[in-house]
Amino acid sequence: MVLTAADLTLLASTQTIDLTTFGRKSGLPRRVEIWWFNVDGRVFITGTPGKRDWLANVLAEPRVIIRANGVEIEATATPVSNEAVRAQVLTHPSTSWYSTQAELAELVKSSPMVEVHLPTG
Repeated sequence: MVLTAADLTLLASTQTIDLTTFGRKSGLPRRVEIWWFNVDGRVFITGTPGKRDWLANVLAEPRVIIRANGVEIEATATPVSNEAVRAQVLTHPSTSWYSTQAELAELVKSSPMVEVHLPTG
């Protein structure tokens, strides 16, 4: 499915999504409610430093399903390892809450982070 302009508007209007990943061992769908962020036209999911099952699942299987505002779309998610990009995301105004959770250097080094690639026409 390719997203329409209306779908993109609906998705962009919310910060909280349901993210479905696929179990790295079982292959079964696993759903988590999570925040996502639009940073300069790119979509990211991140969090505070620590182990995250959703990230482990994405590392094993990059196919994800995003659900928000009545829109459900398959996408892919790729880990973000570039420290400049990680710092850009973690210092963006939309992610400012994270700066209260740990020092920026720790966030850049250890936060789980993926970029979500939505199927657009």
